[in-house]
Amino acid sequence: MNILDSSAWLEYFADTKNAGNFSKIIENTKDLIVPTITIYEVFKKVLQKKDRKKATETIAYMKQGKIVDLNLNLSLEAVKLNMKYNLPMTDSIILATAKQYNATVWTQDADFKGIPGVKYFKKI
Repeated sequence: MNILDSSAWLEYFADTKNAGNFSKIIENTKDLIVPTITIYEVFKKVLQKKDRKKATETIAYMKQGKIVDLNLNLSLEAVKLNMKYNLPMTDSIILATAKQYNATVWTQDADFKGIPGVKYFKKI
């Protein structure tokens, strides 16, 4: 199972140089976990940079994976991970979701660098 943080999704949708690091993972939708917090961040960023139509199309693509809502257990686990790794709230939620589903996190967000279970790629 795989989870991408918002930066990875945005690279993919913008078709940047780093997009290739994430394309196979994104396109394998049967093994894709999508936390709702990631949908929030991606929708917001695409809406700011493009328009509502493009933002809606982006989310429609993301919805092909298994959508995971934030719940009490994930929230509490995210707090523990926040304290252990000094992660921002969103990153903590993504990591907690990955741990719940035994998934790998794919990212170019340096906050995740060095954390077990994370595939980090330096942003180009």
